[in-house]
Amino acid sequence: MKRFLRSLDGEAVWPPPVWLMRQAGRYLPEYRKVRAAVPDFVALCVNPELATEVTLQPIRRYGFDAAILFSDILMLPWALGHGLEFKEGEGPVLPPLRDEAAVAALDPSRVIDRVQPIMETVRRIRAGLLAEGFADTALIGFAGAPFTVACYMIEGGGSKDFANVRTMAYGQPALFQRLIDTLTDATIEYLSAQVLAGAEALMLFDSWAGVLSALQFRAHVIAPAAKIVSALRARHPGVKLIGFPRLAGVMVGEYGATGVDGVGIDTGADIAVAAELLPAHIAVQGNLDPLAVVAGGAALKTEAESILDAMRGRPFIFNLGHGIVPQTPPEHVAALLEIVRAG
Repeated sequence: MKRFLRSLDGEAVWPPPVWLMRQAGRYLPEYRKVRAAVPDFVALCVNPELATEVTLQPIRRYGFDAAILFSDILMLPWALGHGLEFKEGEGPVLPPLRDEAAVAALDPSRVIDRVQPIMETVRRIRAGLLAEGFADTALIGFAGAPFTVACYMIEGGGSKDFANVRTMAYGQPALFQRLIDTLTDATIEYLSAQVLAGAEALMLFDSWAGVLSALQFRAHVIAPAAKIVSALRARHPGVKLIGFPRLAGVMVGEYGATGVDGVGIDTGADIAVAAELLPAHIAVQGNLDPLAVVAGGAALKTEAESILDAMRGRPFIFNLGHGIVPQTPPEHVAALLEIVRAG
């Protein structure tokens, strides 16, 4: 079994497997060259040839233990028929979803057909890893968790506090639940298709889970994750699942009961404390500050070694606490890999 998958199987592999969120991206000159060849970000996500190329770029350069499908969490609302564009310097822009008509307009029946280019990318990545000599590199598929995807849909893009989302959850609970249920069911189909196309592990990104109260977290983060994990386990018993409930704080322990094989920890958490809240068989993933990689040098070494020391002896996957940032020097990523692989 591949090292990355062994960790998710509950084994304390050492040195730990390592990959980085957003490991394919703007910090790499080879990525910027590909990105310049397409008119917009969505076009890149639905171009199997180019999406495969950018997925494999960091594997060729660094030899990470896992490759993650190059796509975006908002490709699911796009597949549901909701508008999506990425504006330079502004990020994702969507039509704000605020009423019953907008929820009713979402069309789950079109999802699988519309994401076929992404499934072709998954197949090509799996084949490319073998063809290029990376047979021990695992392939991760992913989706945004229903709550986080709903955040972008309701707000019409990013937000500092997602006030409209929380207001809807409190003030229009039935409508909000219909949206969450629609996204949950569509996410199951989307992730299942990725497994059929060749993904060996799946990651559920709940980037904005931390804006919720404990009651709302249980209802809109934990419950959908448990439903998704249960459905995927029934269809694909061997697939491994990682959840990333960013900024979950002490709720991470309850999140671990959803049935996931691994839990991603954000930079703001003490990873040793978070690990104590989780069962010993669940792999912990995280949680280096991306800006420590930007800084490099002694700061990078100190932060990385502190995480390694805290996680020695338990199932662990080294990663960042959030995605790698564009200003990251590629040579600092190489230095990080040396530190991790030295154990």
